[in-house]
Amino acid sequence: MAKIDLDLNPTSFITVDAIGKPGERVFYLQGREGEQIVTLLVEKIQVQTLALGVEQFMAELAHKFPELPEAFPAFVEDEMRIKPPVDPLFRVGELSLGYDIEADLLVLIAHQDMTGTEEVEDLGVVRFWCHRSQVWALARWGIEVVSRGLPVWPSSGEPILPIDEFSPKNNGHKN
Repeated sequence: MAKIDLDLNPTSFITVDAIGKPGERVFYLQGREGEQIVTLLVEKIQVQTLALGVEQFMAELAHKFPELPEAFPAFVEDEMRIKPPVDPLFRVGELSLGYDIEADLLVLIAHQDMTGTEEVEDLGVVRFWCHRSQVWALARWGIEVVSRGLPVWPSSGEPILPIDEFSPKNNGHKN
């Protein structure tokens, strides 16, 4: 299998989304440039971490470059939904952010998960070059998607399971 090394520059659409019912959802990162759609598998924690990282990154950029035009995190839910085909290229192991001041574009870099890969050089990478508002909207939408999952226990952060399923918090009892 050939190594995947893609640049979507500029990315016309970028989103994260989940498919499935709460507790069984699968999370995806998807971007498009022209007719090319790239979909990657991500974990819920990666979406949460990305959202937090983007929020911090945007604050740092505003502080470091106050002359930049203002970016806005607004999104329309129907436009943030993942688009077919949902055929992931690979599972993401690491996400990182960068910024090109000359082009005023953020780059979201997705590195393939190392599981099952012997050589680091064989890992795939996709770079999504986006406007700041696109990535900020992606972060805000990601927070919304994650919040639609199972509720969690405040003390542990573990999901609150239905009463008829075994959960240590239910002390093994259904009622």
